[in-house]
Amino acid sequence: MRALGNTARSITARRYGLNETVSAALRDRSVVSLKILATFSDLNSKACALLTATLAIAPGFVVADPAMAQQRLENPVAVFSGLDKITGRLTDFDVFIDETVQFGALQVTPRVCKTSAEGEATQTDAFVEVDEITLDREIRRIFSGWMFAASPGLNAVEHPVYDVWLKSCKTESDVPAPSE
Repeated sequence: MRALGNTARSITARRYGLNETVSAALRDRSVVSLKILATFSDLNSKACALLTATLAIAPGFVVADPAMAQQRLENPVAVFSGLDKITGRLTDFDVFIDETVQFGALQVTPRVCKTSAEGEATQTDAFVEVDEITLDREIRRIFSGWMFAASPGLNAVEHPVYDVWLKSCKTESDVPAPSE
């Protein structure tokens, strides 16, 4: 497995024309600052994202310049789908950031909803908190974490009656904005 990792890093370095210093650092598992990569004007965003991912999975690497990471857009509205497993009813609903919407016995609160910049590969994710209202009318947190629209089953809300997953993020909604 180690040889495979070294080979992948070497191929990444050669494929995207990185100089020998960066290639050696990748092979030797040295700490690499992505600021070095900023000097390569022909390094496109896909190459940068691939290199960032390669560095992130290799122990001992530090991605030192978050500005080189893929540009992300924050959106004011998260779009969710909810499934009532008893009735089979599927519902789409919009939720403004930091607002709470109730779906059945669940309260869904998105804290941030990000999408990739225009022209980049589509990537949508949100940090979401989901609370359950129990039969005793107590509120119990059942989920707090990142949801990914491309992989709804990756970080799923585990509930016996309801499923909730992120569909997308958007800049506006037909639902009126919360008053401040």
